[in-house]
Amino acid sequence: MSRLPFAVVKPLLLLALLAAPATLLAQAAAPAPAEPQIGQQGKDVIWLPTPESVVEKMLEMAGVGPEDVVYDLGSGDGRTVIAAAHRGARAYGVEFDPALVALSERFAKTAGVADKARFIHGDIFETDFSQATVVTLYLLTTLNVRLRPTILKMRPGTRVVSHAFTMGDWDPDETGESDYRRIYMWIVPASVQGTWRLTLPGAPPADMTLTQQYQKLRGTVSLPSGAAELRDASLRGNAIRLTLAGGDGSLRELTGTVDGDRMQGTAKTGSGEVSWSAQRR
Repeated sequence: MSRLPFAVVKPLLLLALLAAPATLLAQAAAPAPAEPQIGQQGKDVIWLPTPESVVEKMLEMAGVGPEDVVYDLGSGDGRTVIAAAHRGARAYGVEFDPALVALSERFAKTAGVADKARFIHGDIFETDFSQATVVTLYLLTTLNVRLRPTILKMRPGTRVVSHAFTMGDWDPDETGESDYRRIYMWIVPASVQGTWRLTLPGAPPADMTLTQQYQKLRGTVSLPSGAAELRDASLRGNAIRLTLAGGDGSLRELTGTVDGDRMQGTAKTGSGEVSWSAQRR
C-alpha cells in the first residue's frame, strides 16, 4: 500500500479538523468522567459496597416481595435497590454522591429494572422515607442511632435490616450471617406505653400499666384478686404477647394486636380460650 508524504497528509488533517463539528471536537478534548472508587470519602462514611451474597441475605431476612416499598439509605452503586426490584418491590436508593446516583441509574437500566428501581440524590437525614415497609442500611452504628428516632416513628411492622452495624441499645429481633458478616433486623414496634383499661370475660375491668423499651415490655395489672405481674411481655411490630401471673399462681397468656389506642386478641386460661381487649386511658 502506498503512503502519502507527511507534507501532504498534514494539510489534509488540518482541513478535516476544521470541517469537524465543534461538538465533536469538544467531546474529543473532554476527559472521560471519573468512575466512583471503592473506599472514596462520602458525606458521612466511605463507600464500601455490600457483597451480593449479603444483600440477598438481608432481603431474605426481611422477606422482601412485590408488596414492599424498600428504601436503601446510602445506596452507593445501587446493588441493594436493584436486587429488591428484582424481587418485585418498589425500591428507592438515597445517595448523597451524584456520581454514584448516575452509576446506579445506569446499572438499573442495564439490569432491566429501571421502572422499579429509583434513585434520589439527597441526604439520608433530610429525605422522607416514611412510606417504606423495609429499610436497608450499611452505615456506622452512630449513624444508625441518629436515624433511630425517625425509624421508631414509622409504621409498626416496618422491617429494618443492617449490614454489620447495630442500633445501639435497641436489640435486634433477628440476627443472621452471610460470608462471615453479621446482619441485624429490627421490627418497628407499636407504641404501647401507658395505662390501659383491660377487659377479660368474667372479670371486672382492670387497669394495666405498661412501660416500654423498644419491643420489650414490663408492667402490672390490677385484678380483683390482687396485682398481677406481666411476664414474657413483648412486641413484634403490632403483635403483642403478655403473660399475666396472678398472686394465686394462675397464669393467663394473652396474644393480640395493637391498633393505636386499642388492643384485642385471645387469652389462654385453664378452661380454654377467651377474647380480651384493652383501651388506652
